[in-house]
Amino acid sequence: MKAAIYPGMGKPVTIETLPDPKPGPEELLIKVCRCGICGTDLSMTSGGMFDFGQGVQFGHEYAGEIIETGSDVTDFRVGEHIAVLPSVACGECGSCRSHGNNVLCQQRPATAMHGFAELATVPVSVATRMPSSLSMADGALIEPLAISLYGVALSRIRPGDRVLVLGGGTVALYAIYWARRLGAGRIVAMSRSPRREALSLEMGANCFIAYGDNEIGEVVEALGGAPQIVYECVGAEGMLQKAVMHAAQFGKIVSLGFCTSPDALIPAIASYKCASLQFAVGYSMKEFLYIADQMDKGHCDPKVIITNDISLAALPAAMQALRGPNDETKVHVDMSLSG
Repeated sequence: MKAAIYPGMGKPVTIETLPDPKPGPEELLIKVCRCGICGTDLSMTSGGMFDFGQGVQFGHEYAGEIIETGSDVTDFRVGEHIAVLPSVACGECGSCRSHGNNVLCQQRPATAMHGFAELATVPVSVATRMPSSLSMADGALIEPLAISLYGVALSRIRPGDRVLVLGGGTVALYAIYWARRLGAGRIVAMSRSPRREALSLEMGANCFIAYGDNEIGEVVEALGGAPQIVYECVGAEGMLQKAVMHAAQFGKIVSLGFCTSPDALIPAIASYKCASLQFAVGYSMKEFLYIADQMDKGHCDPKVIITNDISLAALPAAMQALRGPNDETKVHVDMSLSG
């Protein structure tokens, strides 16, 4: 089979020929159909502190068709379509029992991040059966939708809350999507440029505002008051302080940007607002199952953020292009495409 391999140390991704995998007793072998490129894929193949390592497969936003089942598998059958939760957990440690968030497993964390390949083996514990109404493109969006749903749920959003979403990428757009579905009153989307304005409004934002000298007053005017919840979805230095500056008294800030560099803020300003700051990573199977069931019942189609479909062979060049200025939002590798 063909698969993407990261050589390590920031070297360009390559497409290699590997032996076809075989499923273990409690695994599924799937033909991968779609896998999305995530910002994490870019940052963790750059040779920085947070890095995939040498000679690894990767790709975690994927869906496919079961073509073989392991000897002990009874709940899935050949031909079914699944989306994959890419973090494998023990299910027994304190974190697994208390939170159900696979990423936080303390005992036997493992990975199912093999999406940029023609074939992949998937433990049944992280397989989500897709309703027949969903396409493979839908399935490959369940993972990024789950990130944002998990973060929005952690904020304990209440009906009518004033919401500010910082950022215009996938996580930000889906934070808007879930904030709208879970009862937000007014939502402002804020980013550096108006390039994502139309998508932000389609996801459910009431208004788009670009960063600027008067942004705090503009946000207050658009929301009818300072935001009670701020979702930071950029992950760049300075964004946590920006979130603090915007938050209302006793406001909540949820960091979904996953910044991998030191990011200073001024605690005194947050203190005078009695603001709370919540960090989040990952998701649980509850989010995956809920999204698979509810995806076609929302106020808009989550697939509108997909701006390009490429072949597996085109992945290395696409990743290099995405590291610089570009007009893409979500790029999918479609395994049915050649060349």
